[in-house]
Amino acid sequence: MHSTSKFFIFILIFLLLIDLYAFRGLKNFSSSWSGIVRILVYLIYWLIPIFVFIMTFYIMYKLPHMASGKMYYRTFYAFVGLLVLFYAPKILFSTFLIGNDVVAVVVFVLKKYSLISSTFQNQWFRYVGAAVAFLLFFFTLYGMAFGKYHYKVNHIQLKFSNLPEQFNGFKIVQISDWHIGSYFRRPERIQEAVNRINSLNPDLIVFTGDLVNNLATEVDEFIPILQELKAKYGVYSILGNHDYGDYVVWRDPEGKKENLEELRNVEKEIGFQLLDNQSVIIEIDGAKIGLAGIENWGLPPFPQHGDLSKALADITDIPFKILLSHDPSHWDEEVSGKTNVDLTLSGHTHGMQFGINLKRMKWSPVKYKYPRWSGLYSEKGQILYVNVGIGYLGFPGRVGMRPEIALFELNVKK
Repeated sequence: MHSTSKFFIFILIFLLLIDLYAFRGLKNFSSSWSGIVRILVYLIYWLIPIFVFIMTFYIMYKLPHMASGKMYYRTFYAFVGLLVLFYAPKILFSTFLIGNDVVAVVVFVLKKYSLISSTFQNQWFRYVGAAVAFLLFFFTLYGMAFGKYHYKVNHIQLKFSNLPEQFNGFKIVQISDWHIGSYFRRPERIQEAVNRINSLNPDLIVFTGDLVNNLATEVDEFIPILQELKAKYGVYSILGNHDYGDYVVWRDPEGKKENLEELRNVEKEIGFQLLDNQSVIIEIDGAKIGLAGIENWGLPPFPQHGDLSKALADITDIPFKILLSHDPSHWDEEVSGKTNVDLTLSGHTHGMQFGINLKRMKWSPVKYKYPRWSGLYSEKGQILYVNVGIGYLGFPGRVGMRPEIALFELNVKK
């Protein structure tokens, strides 16, 4: 049996066990309901896993032949969305049921030895679990329907003692991880984001990688819209791990190489000045700052195409430097304490598209993979900012992790 098939079979068995366990909790809740209502609820409950099982086998059969085309995203995203929407609450509910069962065993033992009253009952875990699972279902549904388009502008003011006076108040908009293939036949959503970005009147726009999911052709229908992005001193970009086409089974190496070259040409067509281990100098009234960008550099298994020394070579004499690097882990490995780069802008993490991302409270499961996963980080005067991305990938939604447009205002520290 193919390894992918084994993986799907394992997932189905796991989900079936969750269904059976959560159903036991549902039966306890519904014991007082009328017979017709109870039967109808049970029927709906089991129709969902049946549909999921059918979809799983369809994906198993179709996945190798769909080659990451545009309809692939629609089909696979619908499947993932369905799984998360219904099974994340079930798993959470089942966790509380386990707590309830553990308490029940403890109570049974204590009653047997007459240590507590025989009338003692505990249903706290069960009822709280049901309430929390319902809330998770509601927020997930909202995140899939609206959250992934609920753009948020984060205004960040930064002060640097070595920033030239002429750049005081300089505005940079950073966007990242558009994964534009996910917006197939939804150009109006890209238009909303472009309008929002342009309304900020940025001096500079930077895009920190993952324009596509896999294929350069994903951009085709959005080219006229993306060409509307405007900034006084230009729009610059870098490549992210998805831009290289590494997640597609290519017929030959030439096809992969041609796809990457086509993507580079598309970025040029839409007005992005791609920095492939390169730098540019931005000048205002004789004062200069350096902007460098590297190809993707990540910790294994992610590729390390980036060449930082090459990217910085032409701006070594520029006192203030900004670096675009897709993966934030690169900052710790090669930038912080090892260069004189003042500000590094990254993306990549998406904030896992799930979590809490408020000023005073931030949490996402992705923090256990990437310690620097969202917002500002500073070490000895060097700053990293991690953008949670404007797009979505895999799961067709964002729950508590709104799509981000970061607006930086640079100021002179006096």
